[in-house]
Amino acid sequence: MPEADVLAAVTAAEVVSPRSGYFRQRSMHAADPDRKAFDVENPPGASVGAAGAGAGGGLGLGLRPSESVAKLESLERAERAALAPAVVLKTGFYILVWYTFSTCLTLYNKTLLGDKLGKFPAPLLMNTVHFALQAALSKIILLFQAKGIDSAVEMSWKDYFMRVVPTALGTALDINLSNASLVFITVTFATMCKSASPIFLLLFAFAFRLESPSIKLLGIIVVISIGVLLTVARETAFDFWGFIFVTLAAVMSGFRWSMTQILLQKDSYGLKDPITLMSHVTPVMAIATMVLSLLLDPWSDFRKNTYFDNPWHVMRSFLLMLIGGSLAFFMQQVL
Repeated sequence: MPEADVLAAVTAAEVVSPRSGYFRQRSMHAADPDRKAFDVENPPGASVGAAGAGAGGGLGLGLRPSESVAKLESLERAERAALAPAVVLKTGFYILVWYTFSTCLTLYNKTLLGDKLGKFPAPLLMNTVHFALQAALSKIILLFQAKGIDSAVEMSWKDYFMRVVPTALGTALDINLSNASLVFITVTFATMCKSASPIFLLLFAFAFRLESPSIKLLGIIVVISIGVLLTVARETAFDFWGFIFVTLAAVMSGFRWSMTQILLQKDSYGLKDPITLMSHVTPVMAIATMVLSLLLDPWSDFRKNTYFDNPWHVMRSFLLMLIGGSLAFFMQQVL
């Protein structure tokens, strides 16, 4: 190739790629001791380009390729960790423990309250003891924590009466109505009717804008509704008041869990763990249920009943109620 063609080719390469000229100049001055070694990741002008990008005039975001790859790998590791077998097993274990305590508590309530079984005369008094025990245990646990009672919770009285009190009243009504239904209907029928709770949960979630309505969610509501209707239609030992009580309990369950989600997901309330939430909710539940007990429980007949006719029976009755309160406390902690 003639020398003119070679010179033209070299000149064209330098125009297309300025860095090729830079490499050629580096080779020409390789013996110069004042020049620094070439850095592949940070060539001359990279710092200027990064600064320009930070000021809005560059083409990149100021991140080297190695940093971008590291961030992508960290995101992939987090995604894999979210679906790790240990996380799945832990979640399954919590669900199993919750169902175990829930089943034991339901059978305990049915045995104690059933019209043909224990016939305990004061279901509202029993729930009052349950709620008071949960309130006391949660306060004691917080007391022994390093941060002290409610030190991390800053809530105005307005938020307390607008958020905590309605949640407590809804929870108290849910539990009291569920227990009242067990006096009239079987555990199986009550459980099947209570499975309508997701319907009301979704309706309250729509009302509070926790969920957006969709065809899929509406389809779920229709399927559950049909299942509950079939269950009621095939029930041979149907009792009207028992069905009304358990349906109202399902309504209150939907309201209760929607309000609980609002309390747990708002950082400003500081009710992130079950113990702190329980310490705020259960005292209101105990007071409200005690008022209902004074109004509705047959206190005048207690002395004639075998559960309260002598001091030993009174002590035994309170021990029975404390057992149920303990089951309820541990069940709530799993949540």
